[in-house]
Amino acid sequence: MESTPGLRFTGMRLQSPSRNSYPPPVAQGSPIASNDDVTANRKFLRSVFHSMLRARLLENKLSSLYKAGKIVGGVYLGKGQEAVSATLGTALIPGQDFFAPLIRDQAGRTAFGEPLIDCTRTYLGSAAGPMRGRDGNIHRGRPTMGMPAMISHLGAQVPVIAGMLFAKRLQGTLAGRVGATCVGDGATSTGAFHEGLNLAAVEKLPMVVIVANNQFAYSTPNTRQFACNDLVEKARGYGIGGFAVDGTDLLACASVITEAVRRARDGRGPQLVVAHLLRLSGHGEHDDGSYVPRENREDHYGRDCIDIATRQLIDHRLATEEEIQSWHHQFADEVQRAVAQAQQEAAPDPYREDWSALSNRSSTSSNQHSNLAHPS
Repeated sequence: MESTPGLRFTGMRLQSPSRNSYPPPVAQGSPIASNDDVTANRKFLRSVFHSMLRARLLENKLSSLYKAGKIVGGVYLGKGQEAVSATLGTALIPGQDFFAPLIRDQAGRTAFGEPLIDCTRTYLGSAAGPMRGRDGNIHRGRPTMGMPAMISHLGAQVPVIAGMLFAKRLQGTLAGRVGATCVGDGATSTGAFHEGLNLAAVEKLPMVVIVANNQFAYSTPNTRQFACNDLVEKARGYGIGGFAVDGTDLLACASVITEAVRRARDGRGPQLVVAHLLRLSGHGEHDDGSYVPRENREDHYGRDCIDIATRQLIDHRLATEEEIQSWHHQFADEVQRAVAQAQQEAAPDPYREDWSALSNRSSTSSNQHSNLAHPS
C-alpha cells in the first residue's frame, strides 16, 4: 500500500475488524520489533504486565461485589483492553504528563500511578476517597496531579486534554509534556471528539488519542458506526500521525504506543492510535453482551490480551511461570486489602460534609490518599 505523509498504516489492508477478512495489524519499524529489543525493554514490559494483571484482578473483584449488591451504580470493565491502556499509562510520565482515562482504563490508571484504594473507595462510597463518596464508580480523578476526573459524555475528554495542553503553552510550561486520552470507537462520531482533535491538530499540541475499537459502541457494531475501512483513516483528514495496532498483542502495543508518545513529545503534533480488539464483557456488568456474534468472540480479536501477554513474557524469557503466579497472589492480596479498607471506612455525612470544589480544598486534604506525584 502506498504510504501517505503523516499517516502510518500498520496493517496489510484497511478494513473494519467487524468484517471477517480483516487481518491482524502488524507493528512495523517500531521500537520493540526484535528479540533484542524485547530484552532491552524488559523492565517496561514487566511493568505494563503488572498493571494489566492488577487491573484485571481488581475488576474481577468489583464484578463480584456488584453481583453481591455491595456496589451502587454501574461497574464497567476493561477486560480485553488492558494491554492498550496499561501500555499508554506506562509510557507517560506521572507528575509531568496528563492522562484522561475512560471507563475501561483501570489498567492505564494503575500504570499512571493511581493507587488501588482510590478505586475501591470510590466504588464503595468511602468519604476518604478522591470523590469523597459523592460518586459511586468511575468519575474519579486527581486533576492537580495530571489526571482529570472522567466525563461520561463520549469524546469529551479529548477537548479537555487539548485545553490542558494549550493552557500550559500559554503559561510557557508545555515543553516536554504529553497529554493523552482513550476513547472508544463510538466516541469518534461525536462533536467533542472532532472539535478537540481538530484544535489539537491546528495548534500542533503534543497529544495522543487512543481509540480502542472494541467493535461495538454499546451494542452498535462498527458497520453501523462508520463507513471508512478503518478509523485510522481519520488521521489523514486531521493532518496528524496515525497508527493501527493489534490491541490484543502486548508487544505490538508497546511498539506502537510508545512510538506515538515519543513523536508527540518530540514536537510532531497529535498522534492517533487505533487499537483493534474486542470488548470481552458487556458494556457494563448490567449487560450480558448477547448481541456480540459468536464469530466475533472466536476470531483473532476475541483473544484475551492477558493470556497473550503471559505467553509472550514466558517465550521471551522476560518472566517465569513461577514469577507470574507469584504476581497473581501478590496482586490479589493487594486488591483484597484495598477492598477491606474501603469497606471499613465511613460514608459521607451530608450534615457534616463541607462540600466544595476540589480547587478550593487544601492540597493536603485533596492529595492525602494518593501517591501520584504533583506536576512541576
